[in-house]
Amino acid sequence: MGRDLVHLSDEALLSLVAGSDDAALAELYDRFGGVAYGVALRILRDEALAQDAVQEAFLAVWRTADRFLAERARASTWILTLVHRRAVDLVRREESRRVEPLERAPEPPAPESVDEEATSRFQRRIVQEALRRLPPEQRQALELGYYGGLTQSQLAEQLGQPLGTIKSRMFSGLTRLRDLLAQAGLEESIPS
Repeated sequence: MGRDLVHLSDEALLSLVAGSDDAALAELYDRFGGVAYGVALRILRDEALAQDAVQEAFLAVWRTADRFLAERARASTWILTLVHRRAVDLVRREESRRVEPLERAPEPPAPESVDEEATSRFQRRIVQEALRRLPPEQRQALELGYYGGLTQSQLAEQLGQPLGTIKSRMFSGLTRLRDLLAQAGLEESIPS
């Protein structure tokens, strides 16, 4: 399992990521995560939003690595372009939220009816079953992150794993979880 990918080029790593190699994604994150965060932070000027932009960008790397063309750009340029785009998208989204009139703000949810409560329980069981079907490392990272409220940095420290590995496990786990929930007709249950 513990392959050493440090010697591979960025382009070779992207090729492995296109084949669903978690370790290659972790290595790319280790190489570019800091620079990517710096790019996002300069655009967003908010640490949490910058982290979100980087996470979304690396999820896009995971999903679209097969579309990378080495003859058109270097891997680093392609990855950082994805980060830049995500950061700009977040700026636009945040600006639209800030200027939205109060009258257009959503109403607070009404108390759940018996039917809604039953539907929620059913959906919760499907999500729990989908989580059980994930590889143990991915399930553990998602459960500790989302249910335990730990940040990815805290997870890395607690599990004794590199931050890039934790991010890779979470990206892969969310992708697999989305697929499983889509099969069950609940794809809207996973955050984007």
